[in-house]
Amino acid sequence: MSDEDYDGPDEVAEHLTGLDEAAAERRAETLRAGLADYELDDEDRLLLEAGEADLDDAGPGAALPVLAIVGRPNVGKSALVNRILGRRAAVVQDTPGVTRDRVTYRGEWEGRAFTLVDTGGWEPDASGLDAAVAAQAEVAVDLADAVLFVVDAVVGATSTDEQVVRMLRGSGKPVRLVANKVDGERQEAYTGELWGLGLGEPWPVSALHGRGVADLLDEVMRVLPKESAVAKPELGGPRRVALLGRPNVGKSSLLNKAAGEERVVVSDTAGTTRDPVDEQIEIKGRTWRFVDTAGIRRRTHLSQGADFYASLRTQAALERAEVAVVLFDVTEPISEADIRIVDMVLESGRALVLAFNKWDLLDDERRRYLEREIEQDLAHVAWAPRVNLSARTGRHLERLVPALEAALDGWDTRIPTGRFNAFLAELTAAHPHPVRGGKQPRILFGTQAGSRPPTFVLFTTGFLDPQYRRFVQRRLRDLYGFVGTPIVVNMRVRERRSRS
Repeated sequence: MSDEDYDGPDEVAEHLTGLDEAAAERRAETLRAGLADYELDDEDRLLLEAGEADLDDAGPGAALPVLAIVGRPNVGKSALVNRILGRRAAVVQDTPGVTRDRVTYRGEWEGRAFTLVDTGGWEPDASGLDAAVAAQAEVAVDLADAVLFVVDAVVGATSTDEQVVRMLRGSGKPVRLVANKVDGERQEAYTGELWGLGLGEPWPVSALHGRGVADLLDEVMRVLPKESAVAKPELGGPRRVALLGRPNVGKSSLLNKAAGEERVVVSDTAGTTRDPVDEQIEIKGRTWRFVDTAGIRRRTHLSQGADFYASLRTQAALERAEVAVVLFDVTEPISEADIRIVDMVLESGRALVLAFNKWDLLDDERRRYLEREIEQDLAHVAWAPRVNLSARTGRHLERLVPALEAALDGWDTRIPTGRFNAFLAELTAAHPHPVRGGKQPRILFGTQAGSRPPTFVLFTTGFLDPQYRRFVQRRLRDLYGFVGTPIVVNMRVRERRSRS
């Protein structure tokens, strides 16, 4: 039996529109009282007693001080970031140039929070992608309250290090010289020549083993101000948006265009972004926190090296987000990788917006094929808002705002218990569940266990067919919208109490 077998004349919406709230609540209380005749466990009772969840109404907070970590390629900047954070957050690999954008993390030491910025390797007279990476490092210094300049103590000071020093002196920011890769007393002697850089005493550390990092952080806390002089305050609840898509579909271009500045490195080379990059962005008077993520090339278990960790970071960024914007390159056919990214969003339970990029490059013939692909490959997310735009030119970028707002409204939606049970009663009366094995499962009571995403629990007398559950989901969308959000419908099959 298909989902369509449940379709037919339906007056549920019309009945519920004229239903008095008080009457709906009385009906729900009657149904709930009937559950006393069934075996319920403690978790069932907690679900039934759960009140409506409070939304995050956090007010504005102080701007955290910003600490930037800079240095030439492959001196161990990302390893030091991970050591300071106490977790493997930044992608680390022996290959120089793994970090390309300036990447922001929240750190804490001795009860004080601060923003930690990892940067790509700085090189003088760089060209192409390397020049963009160096520019990002310089921007990070401009937007920092203090700087850690990392050098390789074993290699010693190089001409590139000396040019970095000149750039740092011009910034006027407090700088601490970090001599990395001092794994033991033997390497301590290497730090002597670093005095010649003119930045004062080198701080010997081993990012790999943690040696000397605590002393360095004590000094950092002495240098950093209590509140940043350069960072934006943490605004009260900007909604968090993850930008997802295959490599080179335009995620970084979209972030830069929305920010109005070159916030992340953009290159025709696929895979330029490897770490999630956060940025507060204002579009049409509303502030959002956008997260640009690494393009997902293949299944995580097939990825290797930096791509493997970047894939994990992308998934972690999605978990921190509230809504995901999945970008598609309209000049190419919708691929299995595109669909897999959409399914990743569904599995995470986040709100979803579909953005079709490079729309300005679309011709009539490709448009016909694209519409057919959307109808066939994205039918399971037909409820997601769709935006056609050009990240390169900024065309229709403002249309993202109503799409994001609609998706988040659906994600936050909560239906009162009385009205939900009135919906279920009308629905099952008009379209009862088919008889299976001589028995007909009934829905005894329903409650919305949570939002973000909307999650419903149905107490039933038997197992509901997957088709019937999808039918319930579809009718919920017909009546309440739930634009841009997955809907979860769970079952709790309960048996009638035995009479003693």
